[in-house]
Amino acid sequence: MPYPLSELNRRGLPPLLQGIDSYEQWMEKISDIRRIWLDYLGELPVKVPVRLQIHAQSKQPGHTRLHVEYDTVYGDTVTAYILVPDEEAGSLGYPAVIALHPTHEQGKDRIALPTGGENRKYALELVERGYVVLVPDALTAGERIFPGKAAFDSEPFYEQHADWSTVGKNVIDHMQGIDVLCSLDYVNSDAIGAIGHSFGAYNAYFLAGMDERIKAVVSSCGFSPFTGDPYPQHWTYRNYPYTHLPKIAADLQRDQVPFDFHEIVALMAPTPFFSYAGQDDHIFPHWKSVAEGMLELSRLYRWLGKEDHFRSFIGAGGHDFPEEIRMLSYVFIDYWLKKEGE
Repeated sequence: MPYPLSELNRRGLPPLLQGIDSYEQWMEKISDIRRIWLDYLGELPVKVPVRLQIHAQSKQPGHTRLHVEYDTVYGDTVTAYILVPDEEAGSLGYPAVIALHPTHEQGKDRIALPTGGENRKYALELVERGYVVLVPDALTAGERIFPGKAAFDSEPFYEQHADWSTVGKNVIDHMQGIDVLCSLDYVNSDAIGAIGHSFGAYNAYFLAGMDERIKAVVSSCGFSPFTGDPYPQHWTYRNYPYTHLPKIAADLQRDQVPFDFHEIVALMAPTPFFSYAGQDDHIFPHWKSVAEGMLELSRLYRWLGKEDHFRSFIGAGGHDFPEEIRMLSYVFIDYWLKKEGE
């Protein structure tokens, strides 16, 4: 590292286990990846104590929806829903999931309300399966759109935090969300997962790479390596004003990338991981590179002795989270989060 991007495009993704003969060598490599990743995130500030405010409570079919707000770093707050099943919790409490929304101005409403998007109501479907589901608004979406700005306009964030990144901001906000879940006496803090589609998908595995309390991850259409990407600039400055990682811009101008994203997913290994991608995805069209990254990760999980912790599917569809894939992912989550209570 760093890698010449043009060379990656010719040769393919860098093998995760190249030159690795021992677990100690792998630990050294993953430490280097983490150090570089944190440098590009900008920082992960010290979390603040849990302070949860319940603004409203409404009875829904099969569950109760709490409209809440909780503290995060630098005086900010996160608006969210907490969905609580009607069914009685087991002796260990309910398993829980943080459900992260895709790029949509509705934010949490997109995945948690009956009026949400088609094939996007995974938060609602998970509470129906007996999970407490935390559904936060990411900064720039839902109730966290900056005043006078459009959804996903991150310019005001960078005016306040020029040396940080929205990726780092989302990671720490979601870690604060896990603190909230762990503070609830009806939640089993040893059985918490993360799920998301698109923007929510990569934020789910970014979170798991930094927070070992996440015990299972589902990513739908959210793995997008630099290698083979016809538009790698979408990870930095782009046509609409949401910037993920500002420092990447200078690297791309030099035909370099500091890492590729299968290495970032590897930060969470061997946490159980379920990934789905579509061959006709108009946002992430480089499905062959996506498949190559999944193959590298499957080899890593097998080498770590955790082959059963990894599942990857590629379908013929577009940028979607189709019902049959959602059902498979829920079975995967059930296996890893409910098994201890059996």
